[in-house]
Amino acid sequence: MKQLRVALLQLLPGGSLEENRQKGLEGCRRAKAAGADIALFPEMWSTGYDLPKDPQGLRDRAVPADGEFIQAFGRLAAQLEMAIAVTLLESWDPSPRNTVILFDRHGSRVLTYAKVHTCDFDAERLLTPGDDFPTAELDTAAGPVQVGAMICYDREFPESARILMLKGAELILVPNACPMEINRLSQLRGRAFENMLGIATCNYPAGQPDCNGHSSAFDGVAYLPGQHGSRDICLLEAGGEEGIYQAVFDLEVLRRYRENEVHGNAYRHPGKYRLLTEERIRPPFCRSDYRP
Repeated sequence: MKQLRVALLQLLPGGSLEENRQKGLEGCRRAKAAGADIALFPEMWSTGYDLPKDPQGLRDRAVPADGEFIQAFGRLAAQLEMAIAVTLLESWDPSPRNTVILFDRHGSRVLTYAKVHTCDFDAERLLTPGDDFPTAELDTAAGPVQVGAMICYDREFPESARILMLKGAELILVPNACPMEINRLSQLRGRAFENMLGIATCNYPAGQPDCNGHSSAFDGVAYLPGQHGSRDICLLEAGGEEGIYQAVFDLEVLRRYRENEVHGNAYRHPGKYRLLTEERIRPPFCRSDYRP
């Protein structure tokens, strides 16, 4: 059985970039010792999601995607033979980005994703949004798996996961930094169910401002052969405590399910959805701080 183990590094950040680097590296080592194939960090681990409110402060806190902070995790991925999805406030022009970088178990960078749906009603309005939802084939000990990413608020938009599914994603990695309550967890459950894919979300624990832990994983497999009725697709919901939590995805079961069930792209009618790409926003959803 192709079982893919994803470690959710529900950790409190340190007070500096170097502290976060060291604590993050140690967290990855602990994840590998527990048998993980992928280690996933919460959102913007380089700063602990501490966002300055002014443009210069943001630029001062940002780090380059090819700098030492990120390279350290690439080297460790190769040493541990474990994929690592590390998050950062990325140096970018004209302003920094909220980014996740995925290294495979050989230390090769296979995916870079910048948050598309920045929280423009808050401090993230100063960031540069991403412009696409890329996917990549990730080589793991359980075999290759097609992976994509969303970051926190991206979860609120069904289009994010839908595009990733259409591009072939079997697993979506979701770095997060907000209170994970029943409704947000239900969004993740819905994205996994309707697209027939796995979703692994890593949040900061309680003790981090505006966070409460409850990192989670959903495998998207609602029905099993020979089993009456539907099953709970939740593989894991952590508590609020700091820790490293592991979710196990059965890739063979997921792939058989996707070949036979009715969700995902099996019976869609894209030609009837043209309104979804219309850019006009009608009341009551007009907001003065909206950025296209």
